Amino acid sequence: MASARYKDVVDALAADIRAGKIPPGTRLPTHRELASRQGLALVTATRVYAELAAMGLVSGEAGRGTFVRESTLSPRDDIEKRAFADDVVDLNFNYPSSPEQGDLLRSALRGLASSGDLESLLRYQSHSGRPHERASVALHLEQRGLTVPADQLLIVSGAQHGLAIAALAMLKPGEVVAVDALTYPGFKVLAEVHGLELAPLPAGTEGPDLDALAQLCASRRVRAVYTMPTLHNPLGWVTPKRSRERLVAIAREHGLLIIEDAAYAYLVDQPPPPLAALAPESTIYVSGLSKNVATGLRFGFVSAPRPFIEALTRAIRATTWNTPALMTAIATGWLNDDTVIRLEAQKRADARRRQAIARDVLDGLEIVGHPSSYFLWLPLPGEARADRVAVALMRENVSVSTAEPFATTKHPPHAIRLALGSVTLEVLAQSLRKVKRVVDTHTY
Repeated sequence: MASARYKDVVDALAADIRAGKIPPGTRLPTHRELASRQGLALVTATRVYAELAAMGLVSGEAGRGTFVRESTLSPRDDIEKRAFADDVVDLNFNYPSSPEQGDLLRSALRGLASSGDLESLLRYQSHSGRPHERASVALHLEQRGLTVPADQLLIVSGAQHGLAIAALAMLKPGEVVAVDALTYPGFKVLAEVHGLELAPLPAGTEGPDLDALAQLCASRRVRAVYTMPTLHNPLGWVTPKRSRERLVAIAREHGLLIIEDAAYAYLVDQPPPPLAALAPESTIYVSGLSKNVATGLRFGFVSAPRPFIEALTRAIRATTWNTPALMTAIATGWLNDDTVIRLEAQKRADARRRQAIARDVLDGLEIVGHPSSYFLWLPLPGEARADRVAVALMRENVSVSTAEPFATTKHPPHAIRLALGSVTLEVLAQSLRKVKRVVDTHTY
């Protein structure tokens, strides 16, 4: 039997079990019945059940058959819970940091403590941020190739909050949003909470399949497209200018709202212009300082067309009222004195070092990613299965992500995403050697 057919049977059964379509306690068909129904060899049907058992989804009872397991904690949940244990190496989440950041924070807090306007930080602020702080963000965005007036900028509590207010203000439950087949998990969660329908676009080599986007818009009423043209998470592409211009043309033809996520854009030297620069009338641009400065600094910013500002401001009021003034004071101080520029340069160099280590250690495996990215995508070879690889690595105290959190299609590909930015270089190399060994062990 073809490898793809075998994987399809396992994936379909696993998806139905996880979705509750096959409830716990259900007795599954015998191996012979499964083989007959699916057109498999008997040995292959036995192998299907063995794979499901290895995932923790079924159990076999001698003389009785194979049953769906009763479990309140799925293997995936268990992996995520263990990922935060102190003895686990985290290759799942990225929180890159610089050794000087603690001292920078101490210095910033001392400066604020001695300022004459300290009490103002304890009061309610303008929902969209104080004018001088928005002006600081505007200057920062000019360095990213985006010139926008300060009154078309809003300060938010991180890029995720920026995406949330964009959805709350501009999209209605049930509306269709085109997204990449593999996309940022935070937007998937947001879409689920807000009742949006995500329409997946196949991936090209440098961005989404724009022919597929055009066909989708011709056949369905699509309201928006969510995209990461500059350093896509998880595939690491940087969409070239010609493709950006075509995406903008499709958006204009069909009246699409463009939501541009630029959280990782700082890692790319001299990228093409942002979509917001090409289509300022219809693009909401979202970014922040979580990745280029610190994840705990919940400071983000949204650039939007002037007609959208009032609705976006109401969404900020409805969610957080305003970003805490203490955070905005620290963040804009670092924007003004070029601390952010310096940290971005350090982290670009650091990401390149980590990519070089990864590509050396994982030599021989297929690697998808940008040479200055803090993550890479590892399609698994042969019949290696992502769930089993992730579980095996967790036993080795290494946490990785499968494709499942990123996938907007029914059957996620068998691949893992490796976050490279949260451990020392020595630990990274050691952990990647474990990844290589485990993947090799599960390839057959």
